[in-house]
Amino acid sequence: MTTNNKGAAVKSDIRLFGSTKVLVLAALLIAISVVGKSLRVDIFSVIRISAETLPILMAGIFFGPFIGAAVGAGADLIGCLVTGMTPAPMITLGAAATGFMAGLVYNNVFKNKPLPRIALSVIIARLVGSVLITTTSLYFLFPAMRPQLIWRPVTSLVMAVIEISIIYMLMSNKAFAAQLEKIRKK
Repeated sequence: MTTNNKGAAVKSDIRLFGSTKVLVLAALLIAISVVGKSLRVDIFSVIRISAETLPILMAGIFFGPFIGAAVGAGADLIGCLVTGMTPAPMITLGAAATGFMAGLVYNNVFKNKPLPRIALSVIIARLVGSVLITTTSLYFLFPAMRPQLIWRPVTSLVMAVIEISIIYMLMSNKAFAAQLEKIRKK
């Protein structure tokens, strides 16, 4: 793109994000997710506890479904690069679906009831992205893991309760909510 107006060129390059601040926060959420993926705790090689999904859910809830999907896909791909894992397109789709569904549900339900709004967003995002898409992908990609996959819905439910609590506490903080609203409006 060639233009004499440098501000217009920068603005047009970040259309999905709307502003540089949102772009930077999305990148920060990707980085937090990658660190969460790297610092996971595996219990008996069956249950995996990590903070990798929380930033993806936050991106969807804070900035909408498309930014949530971009953060989910980016976090999965960069996380695979950092941890040395081979990216699997269907698992990346599951991460993107988690962010997308969190944003989609949050923007369309219970407008005046924050806790049910956050809870439903996280639960549906977890069900679609983590349980349905990612578990199905793991089932076909790694047949040896099939007996262990029975625990994924249980782990997702436990993690969803923790994620709902964290996001609700953040959104209930008036100072945090005010800053988030300022960033969204620009």
